[in-house]
Amino acid sequence: MAVWSFMSIISCFKVKCLLCHKELTYSNNTSSMLRHYRALHEHAQTTVNPQTSQISKKEMVNEALVNMIIKDSQPFSIVEDAGFRELLQVLDPTYVIPTRKALKGMVENKYRETKEKTREQLQKVVSVSLTSDMWTSLHMDAYLAVTCHFIDEEDKLCTTLLDVQHFPKCHTAENLATGHMKIMEEWGIKDKVKCLVTDAAANMIACVRTLNVRHAICIAHALNLIVKKSFDDISSFNEIRTKCRKLVTFFGTSTTAKERLAQVQEQMGRPVLKLIIEVDTRWNSTYNMLERLHQLREPVGAALASLRTDITPPTALEYEAVQDALHVLAPFHQATVELSGEKRVSASKVIPLMKMLHHNITNKSEGLNTNFARQLGDSLVQRVREKAVHLETLSVMTIQYPHYWIPDSKKSDF
Repeated sequence: MAVWSFMSIISCFKVKCLLCHKELTYSNNTSSMLRHYRALHEHAQTTVNPQTSQISKKEMVNEALVNMIIKDSQPFSIVEDAGFRELLQVLDPTYVIPTRKALKGMVENKYRETKEKTREQLQKVVSVSLTSDMWTSLHMDAYLAVTCHFIDEEDKLCTTLLDVQHFPKCHTAENLATGHMKIMEEWGIKDKVKCLVTDAAANMIACVRTLNVRHAICIAHALNLIVKKSFDDISSFNEIRTKCRKLVTFFGTSTTAKERLAQVQEQMGRPVLKLIIEVDTRWNSTYNMLERLHQLREPVGAALASLRTDITPPTALEYEAVQDALHVLAPFHQATVELSGEKRVSASKVIPLMKMLHHNITNKSEGLNTNFARQLGDSLVQRVREKAVHLETLSVMTIQYPHYWIPDSKKSDF
């Protein structure tokens, strides 16, 4: 009997039993899997009705198909694709592939089942915090997304997306508050929300005030505004940035230029990398664009020399200015990445992080070679100082210990 009929590889060193879902150690042999199967499942499999076994296997394949659709964001129409159908036919000729409509129903059932489990989980927690954001799709449709964060019974930080709902109404504070309230009532967490994190938009701030819950500004969003406003303060930097963006766009839109850049990198014995274009809504995309362009400055220059174009690369002095700017912006990039993590509580890091940014940028500004980079550093220091002072006044960013929590022997230390 092929034991792999009842096992599934989940990592390089682990497999999972499809019958009881137990995870087993795997080291390139089936000994442990055979022992597990013979000890727990062999007798049950020999006495089970073959028709029942076939139904059970069909259910397992259906579940795997549904999970693939959800995890990989695949369209329901995949079950109509010839290549996909041929693959399943080879893997299991007896499996009847569900129709597109049937698959949609299976995914909807999975959603309802998962939603009910999450609702039950939320009923057991004492408090939650929410993150809310408004965003626009490629077709210019507005959506409200609300994410919930909480500590489960095993003291693990959990995050779950509660809703992404179409929001065709005007984005007034009243409409936003109504939308948030409906989501909180639907999930049974209306009285458990201890904090709502949003951007600094006036309608969002007024919305939270209407809901009468504690409010916190997204610090990653605040850092984005700090850096973008500092960019706007320095016209010389924006001139270099515009020149770099035009150059990157040329290599991104010209097939000939893109292929030539790849060839030059290969001839230089370098790994073939692509240039990165910035996105207006994320300052760190500008950092990534400048960093990659500075890294590929020699291949880019060589590729341009062999192409018919009036686009010129940055000069040596401009590349030096870019290098200085990257030196100044590196701590902000690291801070943005740290604050964007989902598996760690970031609020407790905000005040120390802002202090570290202020100290770091102050020290780095002293060793810069280009005037505009020093101006950028000064602007960043000033804006961080203003933001840090504001954050230190927010109770949500600090932990205050009542005096009766402090042992008498320790009170003298405070």
